[in-house]
Amino acid sequence: MRRLTGFDCEGAWCAATLDEGDKTTGFLIVSGGNEIRSGAHAGQAALAAHVAALGYPVFRFDRRGVGDSEGENRGFESSAADIAAAVAAFRAQVPHLQRIVAFGNCDAASSLALFHGGLPINGLVLANPWVIEADSEADAPAQPSAAVIRARYWARLKNPRSLIDLLTGKIDLRKLAGGLARAAQKEVPTSLAQRISNALSIATTPTTILLASRDTTAMAFIAAWKGSAFDDARDRSDVDVQTLDSVSHSFADADSKAWLREQIERALVG
Repeated sequence: MRRLTGFDCEGAWCAATLDEGDKTTGFLIVSGGNEIRSGAHAGQAALAAHVAALGYPVFRFDRRGVGDSEGENRGFESSAADIAAAVAAFRAQVPHLQRIVAFGNCDAASSLALFHGGLPINGLVLANPWVIEADSEADAPAQPSAAVIRARYWARLKNPRSLIDLLTGKIDLRKLAGGLARAAQKEVPTSLAQRISNALSIATTPTTILLASRDTTAMAFIAAWKGSAFDDARDRSDVDVQTLDSVSHSFADADSKAWLREQIERALVG
């Protein structure tokens, strides 16, 4: 049975949805960006229904200032209290819970990586973690990483049409030169990537990282993950990285959706 519920977070009422289940392992879904708890095209609601049909209780919520929740939306890096309050509410409303596995995609994955420490969370599933930061000095939007730019150029080089466009002058050579210069830059971990690395390095919670290899957010994470900043995190025996050949950031197509559900089911079994 699915029912609407909610909880208090520092004086603001947060809306939530609970799908009931008899099993002692619960599944917590944390939404990313400004996404409401149902997810894009109700994808998270459908995921919750699938997991609940297997007998697992599922808890979803809108963080403060998003969707049906009160308060101010201060972004994913200010969601520590929201996640902690959601975990407490989940355990209070489902007293038979013994374990919680938490899932987040994009910056929700980053939030869980950063803020799960000290909470009664027994497993993490982090999909396409967000490690890209805006240019704070220029107050500019986040720019693609060098790894993403290289992937784009490699894809274009494999397309014969690109050579024709180059020869016929349809490609701006100045923009091309600038892009190639950025692609050649050494990958330097962002402050956010470093903080996520630090959090995962000292964590003891079994973690599954799921990556859609052709998604630009995942590409940026993969480049950071391979760097020295994540050496300690990569050394953890309880961190499992799984990669799917997909461009779907939210695992929306049928094959990606089936793969995501399979990985989540594995994490729930423990």
